[in-house]
Amino acid sequence: MLRYAVPITLGAFLLFQVQPLIARHILPWFGGTPAVWTTCMLFFQLLLLGGYAYSHLLVCRLSPRGQAIVHTVIIAGSLVVLLGLAQSWGAPLLPGSQWRPADSSLPILRIVLLLAMAVGLPYFILATTSPMLQAWFSRVFPGVSPYRLYTLSNIGSLLALVTYPVVMEPHFTLRSQAWIWGAGYGLFVVGYIYCALRGLPRGADADAATCLVPTTEADAGDEALPSAARRWAWVLLPALASLMLLAITNQMCQEVAVIPFLWVLPLSLYLLSFIICFDSPRWYVRIVYLPLLMLAVVAAAYITAEQENLDIRLQIGGLSLALFVACMVCHGELVALKPAPRHLTAFYLAVAVGGALGGLFVGVLAPLAFRGYWELPIGLALTWLVGLAVFLWRSPVPRPARPWVGYGLLGVTIGLPFVPLVYPLQTDEKIVYAGRNFYGMLKVREDYPDEPMRRRHTLVHGRIIHGWQFLASAKRRLATSYYSPTSGMGLTMANHPRRRPGAMEPIRFGVLGLGVGTLAAFMQEGDYLRFYEINPEVLHIAQDTRYFSYLAQCPAKVDVVMGDGRISLERELQMGEPQRFDILALDAFSSDSVPCHLLTKEAFDIYVQHLRDEDSVIAVDISNRVLDLQPVVYAVGRYLGWKVLTVHDPAPKDSDAFSASDWMLLTRSQTFTALPEVAQYLTDPGEVRQMRLWTDDYHNLFQIMK
Repeated sequence: MLRYAVPITLGAFLLFQVQPLIARHILPWFGGTPAVWTTCMLFFQLLLLGGYAYSHLLVCRLSPRGQAIVHTVIIAGSLVVLLGLAQSWGAPLLPGSQWRPADSSLPILRIVLLLAMAVGLPYFILATTSPMLQAWFSRVFPGVSPYRLYTLSNIGSLLALVTYPVVMEPHFTLRSQAWIWGAGYGLFVVGYIYCALRGLPRGADADAATCLVPTTEADAGDEALPSAARRWAWVLLPALASLMLLAITNQMCQEVAVIPFLWVLPLSLYLLSFIICFDSPRWYVRIVYLPLLMLAVVAAAYITAEQENLDIRLQIGGLSLALFVACMVCHGELVALKPAPRHLTAFYLAVAVGGALGGLFVGVLAPLAFRGYWELPIGLALTWLVGLAVFLWRSPVPRPARPWVGYGLLGVTIGLPFVPLVYPLQTDEKIVYAGRNFYGMLKVREDYPDEPMRRRHTLVHGRIIHGWQFLASAKRRLATSYYSPTSGMGLTMANHPRRRPGAMEPIRFGVLGLGVGTLAAFMQEGDYLRFYEINPEVLHIAQDTRYFSYLAQCPAKVDVVMGDGRISLERELQMGEPQRFDILALDAFSSDSVPCHLLTKEAFDIYVQHLRDEDSVIAVDISNRVLDLQPVVYAVGRYLGWKVLTVHDPAPKDSDAFSASDWMLLTRSQTFTALPEVAQYLTDPGEVRQMRLWTDDYHNLFQIMK
């Protein structure tokens, strides 16, 4: 049995290690949005479905000898392809910079094509491991249940997920991770081929097809194929678990950061439920988990509706618990319906179909069909309905009393599935516009509609405000929110050497992140303002004067470059077009998530080449509820040898124009930092926690959580 256990565990480990590795590599190329991980998960689920379908057909249609020959050739071919790509790119799995997208169009298609090129064939081979080796095991060891091997597979997967954010990400660069993974894949290929050849039956049996051939006397008495209802359940239950996994992962990443830890935690709980349920049916106790499911649905609905007022750790813990309970119900009931080993590959194929359907709903259908993040409320409602259906269908209550118990339970909980759907609607917000695309959900809210001098439009991304503008003409040009006169940006604009009294020279201003265009309020005639924005929906809103008019009213020349800001700046350097900015502002954070690629050593090397002279300033908005970005930016300033200023601007009491903000300013300018009103903000090195400089190959958000 050991010869099957080792490759099946190693294959599962590699299968789940490659997911955060490649996703982290391409994440900066698509704006650092949570949808990148959702799209990656969808790709992996579809490829897993392909691997399970291939395994089912191979086992059903070919003899053991044919299976071994065909699969050995494909496995060896995948290793050759991996080595070829490693030679071309300098490391396996990691496409070179020439593969980065030129613009922000068709992100889902581009991610899928990129993943297919980088990891498609090795991942496909890994996806076949569990069903194929279990089928071969059943043939070699008739009468021994192969489902324990599935538990081993899930343990390997969980081990991969747990070790990635704790061991791999903090201690190894991406390139080193890729080479370690490649070495592991080479060992896996050797073990897989050994199983294929060593397990061949002798004589005529080696050339006989094996699909649906009973392996035990118990199998021979089974029905030829389970009922249609049972087969539909094989699809529905994993589809619902997959939907909940991706919806909750989206929710977490949208509000914190798009980092492997918040990808790994939900996926680990999802796999843990598989391990527990498939290890033994006794671990899933229906009478315990169904009431827990009811409580989990209510708790998750409350958390999603009240997240602005809840501690982020409570949100992550509550949503994680809800996911685990939902997955335990789905996978516990799935195990109760699992077939005899003769139908094993068909069963796993149905499970993979369900997982892919859940991924398609969250990754493709929901962004097209919904203006808000409705997949989580829908998932919660469906989960409870399925739980209720399971209770009525498979209740431990004695059959004569079951209808009365069922009717009573139905009467008490009939409204429960609608709690997650109705609760988020209980708001006094007046929404004048709502839209959603790959990069997230945006809405324009009208505040204080009955107070003419306070009435304003506010742009909200997820749960985070990205600027507002008053509608009264007297306050229309006021720079609001994070850009008060006492903020880091206000300080820079008032004291920049080209803005001091007696100078008043035109300035060139670059901004990563458009928002509502508030920074245009600082511009004067003759200035030049250049925004970099990846989300076309943001540009549409900022240019629509029904909502905001900062861009339309700006007296300076304004350009908006679509695409990821860092990539666009790098491309301009390659074209010989440095922008010579006097001020470059980094304000491109979505919700509370952090696009880490904008804060690395390599990123700042690019920014510096776009500055005009030593009086230029790089301003970084580090306002964040969850992460302390000050040590990260300070480490960059230390690397550059520049002076660093930290400006904390508390929100004025009872102000409806400004909000609290934290900015860090980096500059070489002696003139700027010598001013008393500026010098008071110079950062004291003794008050900043020292940490390793972030690079494109290394960053660690665990270190900076508040």
